[in-house]
Amino acid sequence: MDLSIGIDIGGTKVAGGLVDVDGNVVARARRDTPHRSTRPKVVEDTIVDTVEELREAAGEAPVVAVGIGAAGFVAADRATVVFAPHLSWRHEPLRDALARRIDVPLFVDNDANAAAWAEWRFGAAEDESTVVMITLGTGIGGAILIEGEVIRGRYGIAGEFGHMQVVPAGHRCECGNRGCWEQYASGNALVREARTLVVAQSPMATDLIDRVSGDPANLTGPLVTEAAREGDQTSIELLADVGSWLGVGIANIAAAIDPGLFVIGGGVSAAGELLLGPARDTYRRQLTGRGYRPEARVVAARLGNEAGLIGAADLARREVVGS
Repeated sequence: MDLSIGIDIGGTKVAGGLVDVDGNVVARARRDTPHRSTRPKVVEDTIVDTVEELREAAGEAPVVAVGIGAAGFVAADRATVVFAPHLSWRHEPLRDALARRIDVPLFVDNDANAAAWAEWRFGAAEDESTVVMITLGTGIGGAILIEGEVIRGRYGIAGEFGHMQVVPAGHRCECGNRGCWEQYASGNALVREARTLVVAQSPMATDLIDRVSGDPANLTGPLVTEAAREGDQTSIELLADVGSWLGVGIANIAAAIDPGLFVIGGGVSAAGELLLGPARDTYRRQLTGRGYRPEARVVAARLGNEAGLIGAADLARREVVGS
């Protein structure tokens, strides 16, 4: 059986998987992303180490390709990371740099494109003709699939919905602009708002303050989600705020693309209906032509945090074997 390796590079981690032709992950590896590395080679070293571990896990089984899903703007050549807001890559020839160290066919794609492909092939978007994927993690990624084809745009950078401006002169974004959608509907946004309450020692944040022993630096998105699931009303409200902003953005995307399905993935989507319920409510209120047009469904990704690596592996395998 042909196996391929998928690598998902995010703002905080490098996750890898050995993937079979049916999208099953048969071995896993994970590394922390060197935080804010100013030397691209440090991240490349991390990728190479992860690939080597997975090739060892494959044993005698052939690994036919390696797919890299990168959190950044990937050029149409599927080789170059033009810009990565959360990493140090600027016109980084990632495929060529890795090909000198990995003797397996390599392909680079945007991580959200890879996740969308996986959900269409094996997950929540099967049989849907027009899909928009939104990945909520450190920032926001996005992808478009129409009739089984990833829509990359003229320059390869389609789907960067996280950098649509939703608030003129709003919060500064790491991309350099202000008011980007990901500043209001992402893991970073959730943590920023929670930390503001903790720093202020707000009586509304007593539960969160206790969970981090008063140190806002210890606050994380998963911790806020856990508190919300356990009934902390402030954490529930924080997730609802992120969900409402998510709904604003997907209503705008629906006006432009008219998909049949939005698939919401990424780490923040682990909050489930605490996030998606408010998102659907706001989407229905904001949708242009509401009441007179069909509404796209808004669903959680089925493959969870592994969608990106599964999709990267499958896209790479198909480039080599053709199906």
